[in-house]
Amino acid sequence: MFIMNRVYEFLKNSGTYYLATIDGDQPRVRPFGTVDIFEDKLYIQTGKSKDVSKQIRDNPNVEICAFNGEKWIRVSGTLIRDDRREAKAHMLENYPELQAMYSPDDDNTEVLYFSSGTAVISSFTEEPIVINF
Repeated sequence: MFIMNRVYEFLKNSGTYYLATIDGDQPRVRPFGTVDIFEDKLYIQTGKSKDVSKQIRDNPNVEICAFNGEKWIRVSGTLIRDDRREAKAHMLENYPELQAMYSPDDDNTEVLYFSSGTAVISSFTEEPIVINF
């Protein structure tokens, strides 16, 4: 759990991270802000109606990048959709500002977790830290 917490804390403290997906043969990158730990897994959240959801369904291999002002993290891995109400509710409890747009009971809310991945924390002055999960 400590390993996953380090990745979670970095992303959470960065505020915004950027999620890269593939759309056919074209990379797509967009800002995200939702990150959660649920059942010892790293989760993100989006809406099923968004293009990013379709891109992840078509190719679940993604990469996240965030910068905290001194260091940056890249998290690469495979996302798996979790349709359980408990997972959606946990995410939305941690992001109450999203509850006006999303609900654990609607057909749009989507939470996804990394089934496996690698995080690399880098800077210009230190050796990279590699975290496999």
